[in-house]
Amino acid sequence: MSTQHPTESGTLIGTVTGTALTVFVNIGSQDIIKTVVLAALGAVVSFCVSFALKWIYRKLKS
Repeated sequence: MSTQHPTESGTLIGTVTGTALTVFVNIGSQDIIKTVVLAALGAVVSFCVSFALKWIYRKLKS
């Protein structure tokens, strides 16, 4: 016996779209800029750490 209730696709799409639009309207441009800068910084740090670990591994291996 299934306990799941069928959900109409229109209700689901409306809920998701409404939630997304509410979030989009409430996010300021400063938050977007801060997020982009932090994402770029995280990518650079991740790359540098990976590169350094690879270099250390090669030095220890040889």
